[in-house]
Amino acid sequence: MERVRVLVVDDSALVRKLMSTMLSVDPRIEVVGTAPDPLIAREKIKQLNPDVLTLDVEMPRMDGITFLENLMRLRPMPVVMVSSLTEQGAEVTLRALELGAVDFFTKPNSDLANTFAEGAQEICAKVIAAAGAKPRVRTEVRKLDVPPRLSADAVLPRASGAGTRAGSPMIAIGASTGGTEAIRVVLEQMPPDAPPILITQHIPAAFSGPFAARMDHCSAMRVCEAHDGQPIQPGHAYIAPGSQHLLVMWDGAKHVCRLHDGPPVNRHKPSVDVLFRSMAASAGASTVAVLLTGMGDDGARGLLELSQAGARTLVQDEATSVVWGMPGAAWKLGAAREALPLDDIAARLLTLARQPFKSAVGA
Repeated sequence: MERVRVLVVDDSALVRKLMSTMLSVDPRIEVVGTAPDPLIAREKIKQLNPDVLTLDVEMPRMDGITFLENLMRLRPMPVVMVSSLTEQGAEVTLRALELGAVDFFTKPNSDLANTFAEGAQEICAKVIAAAGAKPRVRTEVRKLDVPPRLSADAVLPRASGAGTRAGSPMIAIGASTGGTEAIRVVLEQMPPDAPPILITQHIPAAFSGPFAARMDHCSAMRVCEAHDGQPIQPGHAYIAPGSQHLLVMWDGAKHVCRLHDGPPVNRHKPSVDVLFRSMAASAGASTVAVLLTGMGDDGARGLLELSQAGARTLVQDEATSVVWGMPGAAWKLGAAREALPLDDIAARLLTLARQPFKSAVGA
């Protein structure tokens, strides 16, 4: 198996060294070079022909966004952005994802060496996934300490039966790598009176607020970062905060958002499995759910639980997914009844939400 060839672009010599060291831990990855700015990177791309680029957002001579825009226009290739955990860093990174970056890795504001070491597994996994992704136009292996992989049971026990509070329809969306753009495509097609939408996207805490604000700007629906106890209403979309699990619960009179500060599930917080399980228990057959592009398998088992509870379920198809990990895992489990291109998903969600709930069971 050929190794993934990576070019690291960052103006900090320390970061270039740390990134190279972290990536070299994985035997599937070869760091073929580094560059301190986009102009040098441009020449090294021609010389080295890397498979994946890691690109800093803020650099001298030419900022990362301008370089990325030119790169995706002239030589589209998988790019993983490296950004700071700040509001400005979040805004710029979301713009980079719009322009075609596959994913992003957030560097800490302090203690670079120690925190970067902890992130080695994450950046390696993202680079490997990026190498197999579809660019969009618009040594001795050191064992890493890996936290235990927990299921949704760590946050919410599975209900013994299907949800009994079925009422007005609700839509659930889960996504990861490539998901910020996929969610935008879906929300842009939703009318202002669409059923309420609950969204879990794998995203850092500093990014979820700016992401919700961007989605609110581009959608006719009201889009916000979910708050604990918030009533769920038609015409509104609720995005899980980047540091807490989002659940849907019945409070005796209505469905509300509940935030849970439990452990990561499938190594993610928020977790799609947690959202989907909560809706299987609290809403059951009145749910329409879709799993969009993403790395890993978070959400696959939750989608199966929803399907078993009578919900309508679908996934984004492989051809239009940046990474067909999460939707592919759900499809292999038999958790989804349909696999659709991204551009067709919003219309299908609306159609399914308007059908009588009983028609989905056993269909």
